[in-house]
Amino acid sequence: MPEIWLNYGSTDVVLDIKAENLEEKIDAEGKTLSDSEIKSKLESLDISKPTEFVVLNTSESVRKTLSILFERYEQKSIPKPQILADRKIMNYIKDYLPEQSSISEFSNVEDSNSKLVFIGEMEFDGLFGYETISTRLLKKFGAELMLSAYEKRKGDLPSPGQDVENFQIARKFSEKFDILAIEIIANSNGMYDLAVGHPSSTASISKSFGTNATKDIGKHKTMIISTGKESSNNTLSKSLSSLWNCSDAIKNDGFAILIAECKLGIGSDGIQSFIDGRMNMDRLKKPSQYIDGMENLLYIAETQKKFQLGLLSILPTHYTKKLSMKPFNGIKQVMDYVLKNQGQKQKVEVISDGARTLLRQNS
Repeated sequence: MPEIWLNYGSTDVVLDIKAENLEEKIDAEGKTLSDSEIKSKLESLDISKPTEFVVLNTSESVRKTLSILFERYEQKSIPKPQILADRKIMNYIKDYLPEQSSISEFSNVEDSNSKLVFIGEMEFDGLFGYETISTRLLKKFGAELMLSAYEKRKGDLPSPGQDVENFQIARKFSEKFDILAIEIIANSNGMYDLAVGHPSSTASISKSFGTNATKDIGKHKTMIISTGKESSNNTLSKSLSSLWNCSDAIKNDGFAILIAECKLGIGSDGIQSFIDGRMNMDRLKKPSQYIDGMENLLYIAETQKKFQLGLLSILPTHYTKKLSMKPFNGIKQVMDYVLKNQGQKQKVEVISDGARTLLRQNS
């Protein structure tokens, strides 16, 4: 019996599955950068001027980047830079920093007297194609433009890894800021590229990201999807991206089960409003205003017309059922349900790094 470990928050859970039920396990592939190659790429960042680093997300690649940067500061005897981050991830970022490093809450892109350098790991995004530093800036500071970006979406199904029109709204929005970015692309094996420059230009490495992450695997009846890293399943809204990345390869009338702890809750005002009964699906097609994460509500509704969705998380069952998703409270329960409802001989496709894997049908 194969033993497959899948990320679930800060731990991994084991999926016990018989060999005859395992269709394929999709793992991350591709050549990663050595530490010396990462150092070489980061050399272009001028650290001699007063600089503050804004850390946008947590991951091993972000940790490594910060470690190499701090090493440079120490070698050149330059005072350590100030670190800024959203309140929700500040405690995580503290673990990435040398002792006596300073970290504060990041609130406004225009408040600093130093040069701001944003650090983030790229992922896929159902609305913009890619989640980059530019799209994160737009979501945080460009609320008035998000409705326009939503209206220019490519249909009512998610478009991860695609070149979509509304991404240009994010790119142009970021141009107004005199800032720098360290844009990272990585998978569970390590970092395989990064770019230093203005966020309107560093997003160009998305082409390499899409190429490396895409796998043509045809259509499959049953899929178990792990996001592959804790920072991609902290909230339901964030973890849904892994589901959208794989949705193109799921058969009609199939079943996709997302493994996502969601320890920080829903993570979306839009989804929370729907669960609380303050929003209905009719408003999603042509809304009068954009509410954070409402695109995920639309994608849930549209994909459920094609296949069933399941979720293993710590969220209240009430929440999951409100979204018409099948709730699970353990990995064993997932396999028991699949075999009971789809047959003892059902083949299961397992995705171990869903946040950084893009599945396509090749037929």
